[in-house]
Amino acid sequence: MTAAIPFRQNWQPADSLPDMDEQEFGRWAALLEDRTGMFMPPERRSFLVTGVGLRMREAGFTNHEDYYRHLNSGVSGNLEWAALVDRLTVHETHFFRDRRALDFLREQAIPELLAARRQQDALHLWSAGCATGEEVYTLAMLVDRYLDASGDPRPWGITGTDISFASLAAARAGIYSQRRCGELSADHLERYFQELDQGRFQVLPFLRRHACFAHLNMIEVGRLASQQADVIYCQNLLIYFSRARRLDIVNGLVHHLRPGGLLVLGAGELVHWRHSEMQRLHNRWDVLAYRRRDN
Repeated sequence: MTAAIPFRQNWQPADSLPDMDEQEFGRWAALLEDRTGMFMPPERRSFLVTGVGLRMREAGFTNHEDYYRHLNSGVSGNLEWAALVDRLTVHETHFFRDRRALDFLREQAIPELLAARRQQDALHLWSAGCATGEEVYTLAMLVDRYLDASGDPRPWGITGTDISFASLAAARAGIYSQRRCGELSADHLERYFQELDQGRFQVLPFLRRHACFAHLNMIEVGRLASQQADVIYCQNLLIYFSRARRLDIVNGLVHHLRPGGLLVLGAGELVHWRHSEMQRLHNRWDVLAYRRRDN
């Protein structure tokens, strides 16, 4: 997403942009955390300075104060804020990223979940922090394979949410370079992708129809209308938040699970969490997973 503001003409080289002193870094870090919940510790100062500086130059601003004021200036500031957040959001992801978690879903979690549901009940998964969509389509391939092999005709779908509008647009298109598809087997490519020009591949329409994507700031998850998901897959996301924010987010996610539904987190992202409605689900893959109690 690009900001709908006129670009200025007084551009400067990146190395001429001012650095942030400790006080100014604190102000920008506080703005980021207040609006997105993302925590920016002092050791990541260079990342914030570079991200803000490059986006500031792209938008035609030459100092942090003017840019800061613009970000708080109404509609055009909101549009520019979305562009800045996209710059400051880490989009590192790939297909079949965590094999242990996926094996756990395929071999234990989904079979147990479906066995406890009626066959006419739809299956709904939610990928929180889906970035450019690889995680959503990985889960879609896993579910499609499992239901096809088991002869289960139930309807199913996967929702991917992210704070980055640009990432969501890429996810909806479902087009990936050959390098991004490096984790896919030849069988997955043949069954689920169409080869385009210039070494690109696009997820086939029948699989894309099972996926939808929506913008979501995770600090607002507690105010989100109930989604009633069977599985919430939330990996490599909580690491960007303080522990207090992590607790708020995960406690909010609980209320979007159907009874018996599963919450899958990344290893080490939330240590010693307890919730009266959730039960730790032990498994041989040592995946951090919880089931919402049925009562």
